[in-house]
Formats: sequence, structure tokens, C-alpha cells
Amino acid sequence: MAIAFEKWTALGNDYLIVEAANLPFELTPARVQRLCDPHFGVGSDGVLLLSEPDEAGFVARLRIFNPDGSEAELSGNGAREAILYLRRSGWTDADTFSIQTPAGEIRPTITGPTTCKVDMGRAQLASPNFPSGPPDGQGELEVEGQTFRFQHVVIGNPQCAIRVPDPDALDLQRVGPHIEHAPIFPNRTNVSFWHELAPDVIRARIFERGVGETLSSGTGASGAAVAHVLRGGDSPVTVQLDGGVLVVDVDEALHVDLTGWAKPIYRGELSDEFKTDMEAE
Repeated sequence: MAIAFEKWTALGNDYLIVEAANLPFELTPARVQRLCDPHFGVGSDGVLLLSEPDEAGFVARLRIFNPDGSEAELSGNGAREAILYLRRSGWTDADTFSIQTPAGEIRPTITGPTTCKVDMGRAQLASPNFPSGPPDGQGELEVEGQTFRFQHVVIGNPQCAIRVPDPDALDLQRVGPHIEHAPIFPNRTNVSFWHELAPDVIRARIFERGVGETLSSGTGASGAAVAHVLRGGDSPVTVQLDGGVLVVDVDEALHVDLTGWAKPIYRGELSDEFKTDMEAE
């Protein structure tokens, strides 16, 4: 059986989309790593696995895997890619529907051929992902003698949003891993470094858990937008990322809606030789 896949991008954040019914094997961490490898595999920032829902009222069940083989609770960019794939592939003809994820239900609304708005749920400031943190989620940590004050936010997955004078002046490859793996975050954390450009516009760079620096991140942008609004910023927030722009609407109850685009790059099939190698992993 040929293993079909599609490669999609959302602001430069690219994922392979695979339907579970087409897979003759389980997606183990080693197999995910091989698929995402740009030299020995297809190459991507992760894998989106779609399967039939196990509860009524949902169109599909979505699992998201990072290139290091770990599983993410949610990805804003990955979710939009999966949502638009489901519509284009005939899983649903509705404009609004529900998808199961490890982070809970997400409810998107298709807004155009390549755009959608995703109801990301309500952001939480206190969580087991920052067990020593106060109710408002604010904290600080030191990296190589530099102190970073941060806002902890959970929006499907843990975020550490750090306001800095100039995100582009930072060496993310140096500071990012220290924050991602800081002992105060037992499940690791995503990190967004952001700065206000206008009352409703911020610039952000993202260091993603299990990935490293990325051109964009939907949940990272959402975490930064929540931190901005908590500091008195206006909503909706336009978030300028290396890969493009996302719009994040944060209401008074910290409920988040994320709007942006996603597009297919190509579809293909894994070769018999690659399939044999994958089965041996």
C-alpha cells in the first residue's frame, strides 16, 4: 500500500500531513524523526496525523508530532494546515466544525480558500507546567547572567512570553534551549520573545519546544499576544513573525481566536524502499 502524504506550510512553518488509515505502522518517535529529516526523509517541522474521531460531533482527530519525535498538545499553524486540508480533502463541507486534539476541542471557521480562524480556547496563567508560579503566571529566570522576566501562558501548550527591547538582537540558539529546559518548567516550554511596535502590533521571534527557532508559531504568537494584552495592549493583536503575520484576538476573559493562512506545497507517496526502512525503525 502506497503511503500518501501532503506537505503544507503556514508562514514558513511546514508540516507533513498523513492520514492514519494510510499508515501500515505506528508513528514512533524514531519514524517521526526520519520523516522530518531533510536529508534522509521528506523534511519538515513536524507531522500532522489525522484519523477518524472517537467521539460524536467531531470531524477528525489530530495528533501533532515535533521533529524530535515528541508529541505536541497543539500547534496553531499545524492546526490551520490540518483544518484546510480536511476541507479540501472532503472530510467536511462545513465552514465551522470541531476537531479533537490532545489539548481538547478546537473549533475553526473557514474564512477563505487559504485562511481560517481557530478558536484556541481560554488562555491559562497558572498550570502544572509552571508549578512554582504565582496565579498571574509572572516569573523570572536567569540565563548566563542575564535576567528575563516572563509571562507564563498555556494556550493548548505551555508558553513563556518574554518582552524584550529588540527581539532581533537576541541569539535565540544560545538562550532558547536554556529557557525551554529550565527546571521551573517540568514539561519544557515554548518561548516567544516579543516587543510592542504599536498598541495593537507586536514583533515576535519564537523558540519552539522540540523544534528550536521557527519562522512562526501560532501558539507562540498567541502566548505573546496574551502577554501584550495583559500589559495593557489592544486586541486584536497583529503579530509580526519572521514568516509573516498572524492576528490574535484576546478578549477580557483571555479567550483566544487565531487567524491566518495555510497552503499546500505538494503531495506525494513514500517509496517502497523508504517504507521498508521505516518499518525497520
